Amino acid sequence: MHILGIETSCDETAAAVVKDGREVLSNIVYSQIPLHQPYGGVVPEVASRAHVEKIGEVLESAMRGFFAAKPGGKIDAVAVTYGAGLSPALLVGLNAAKGLAKSLGVPLIAINHIEAHLHTPFLDNDEFRDPGEAMPALGLAVSGGHTNWIEMEEYGRYRIIGQTLDDAAGEAFDKAAKMLGLGYPGGPVMDKLARGYLEANGTEGLVPFPQGRPRDGVAALSGLDAGLCVSFSGLKTALLRYIAREGGAEKLQDAGEMPRIAASYQEAIVLSIADRTRNALRRRNFRAIILGGGVSLNSRVRETLKKVADEARLPLLTSKPKYCGDNGAMIAGLAYFRRNITGADAMNIDVAPSLEAGEETWQC
Repeated sequence: MHILGIETSCDETAAAVVKDGREVLSNIVYSQIPLHQPYGGVVPEVASRAHVEKIGEVLESAMRGFFAAKPGGKIDAVAVTYGAGLSPALLVGLNAAKGLAKSLGVPLIAINHIEAHLHTPFLDNDEFRDPGEAMPALGLAVSGGHTNWIEMEEYGRYRIIGQTLDDAAGEAFDKAAKMLGLGYPGGPVMDKLARGYLEANGTEGLVPFPQGRPRDGVAALSGLDAGLCVSFSGLKTALLRYIAREGGAEKLQDAGEMPRIAASYQEAIVLSIADRTRNALRRRNFRAIILGGGVSLNSRVRETLKKVADEARLPLLTSKPKYCGDNGAMIAGLAYFRRNITGADAMNIDVAPSLEAGEETWQC
């Protein structure tokens, strides 16, 4: 079965064709990073306008790649992200998908973006031909917009057991990079600087930034266990105060301190994620840990969670680097195994910017 997946939840215009949920036949991603760099973050209006300008070109390129791989092949369904994400951006992809599905005379499948990130380890992966073999699994979605620990009983049966109470991990990286004058996006720059420091010095000399442990009884927990949640607002404040105390970001840069500060800040995020993951693994027996989202590309996140998985004698399932960020392949791949919303409901559905993992909505 060949499914065309469309993804426009944030600042990537993406389309891909995937066979039987795993074999990626084409995968096109147009990144808007240069458009948003002057603002230090994603501007929704700029993002949606760029999606409108590029969606046709991206879809055409994805189809050309598909026909090159499968001459005479046909699309059996169209899948699209309808949430979570930026409302103006989501609308572009959803409307394009509706029109395309109708013109091709094929079903439309509306897909949850967070769930799709947790399918990425199964793309072009022969170890698990059926993702169900890895479940029940502990899913960890870490990206610019989400940091969630999810019990994955099977596809379609999820429960969020832990999450960030404020900023997501990716957002925390981007805001720190902005404070330090390192540019946007901040995650890759922070990772590179931190890796250089850690390779030379290990963890010696790191600044002991807070690891974001919320207190029991905080209203934002909404009934969740504090030991499975994180809060990065205090970490950002600690960095801001450190920069001010040391005379500003420019002075730290001149003193060659950026690698140490980046490593210190990154370590606080990574150790907090590892700690909550260990706590989650104590809740029940899992078959695997599934890691997805843009922050899963961070080398220290992968290295540390691999140690956590080894301690628990579980496989850590991670995606290939090209599938870590937002892409159409994860949407098309998940749609084969998990038909979130289909039929008339899919054709009538509206975008759901605040959609959670495992949640479905028929907003028309």
